[in-house]
Amino acid sequence: MKKIYSETAKTKRSKEVYMDNAATTPLDEGVLNTMLPFLKRDFGNGASLHTWGRTAGRAIEVARKQVAKKIGADKDEIYFTSGATEANNWILNAYKDKGKIVVSRIEHPSIIETCQAFEKEGIEVEYIDVDEYGQVQLGELEKTLKTGVALVSIMMANNEVGTIQPIAQIAELCKQYKVPFHTDATQAVGKMEVNVKKLGIDALSFSSHKLFGPKGAGALYVRKELLGLVKRKDAAPLVNFPAFIRGGFQETGLRGGTQNTAAIVGFGTATEIDHQPEYVRELRDYMIQRIENEIPNAFLNGPRTKRLCNNVNFSFKSIEGESILIMLDFAGIAVSTGSACSSVNLEPSYVLFAMGVDVELSMGSVRFTLSKHNTREEVDYVVNELKIIVEKLRAMSPLE
Repeated sequence: MKKIYSETAKTKRSKEVYMDNAATTPLDEGVLNTMLPFLKRDFGNGASLHTWGRTAGRAIEVARKQVAKKIGADKDEIYFTSGATEANNWILNAYKDKGKIVVSRIEHPSIIETCQAFEKEGIEVEYIDVDEYGQVQLGELEKTLKTGVALVSIMMANNEVGTIQPIAQIAELCKQYKVPFHTDATQAVGKMEVNVKKLGIDALSFSSHKLFGPKGAGALYVRKELLGLVKRKDAAPLVNFPAFIRGGFQETGLRGGTQNTAAIVGFGTATEIDHQPEYVRELRDYMIQRIENEIPNAFLNGPRTKRLCNNVNFSFKSIEGESILIMLDFAGIAVSTGSACSSVNLEPSYVLFAMGVDVELSMGSVRFTLSKHNTREEVDYVVNELKIIVEKLRAMSPLE
């Protein structure tokens, strides 16, 4: 059945346009070239002491420097993981037994579902509300901080609607109350400046495959002061930061297991790629303008300005987003109805629900996420196809 569907789809496609870059990005050719030696000739285990092992180990440390530089960190504050989901789980589990955990209502599922599991264990979690644009309510956060909190985790930029949070202000509030602050910056790195020292971030997660790098590699940044390695007067350090995966001395003994050298090397190379955010922002604004001007009852989800440069999320009244996605796919256009990690779930988006979007509009949401590889001509093709699809679906809809 899958083969038939694939062949059928190909015959209908006159063009192929990828606009689901928030889900994953294509592997950059230059990144692949840096990875290949470690899949072939230099295949050694980075923990081994012989020549092959030392070659792999040195490559991993070069990548650690590259990843650290991308976010303004020191190399010994970077811990490689399988991706941002693992990094998010790691930091939350480090604090689960230390008191209340505070997150926003629109975090990635790797945060939300972990916190829901914690609650079943009797661990206290508080969810901070957001406004109609997905912005965290700072006043509510400060009230919560006064009640005693072990960790605050609020994403830098939302994966569904692209809302950019006031991270520096959140970090400053946490600093005032001596509460460690973690941010999931998976969608933000590469699309905006991210400097953990300037922003005052204690811990940060991000992933390679959102940066034109390989899947299976990510990182958790943890500030030295948080580990208790350096004394810090304005925050209580977390001494004896717990290992998340046991069974080896990799990542200074905190994350055991043979390191994925090729993927880590690719991750490091990917951090040096220019994502051309200004160019992508121009495409985003052009696409938003065309949709709003040419498709009736299309509603932009999220803010207009404090928004990721590549995110275009619309709700189309009287239509299910799933139907739009399928018809766009037959036209050779890849998009999403929300987070790639939960898009198989046909329930309304919890992110849009938290923003106050009604159920009907939530069900009609589609997320387009651009990259530097997209062109104005591709945007025109997508919007033109979208107009036809929306018109057809509304003509068939009993809601119209």
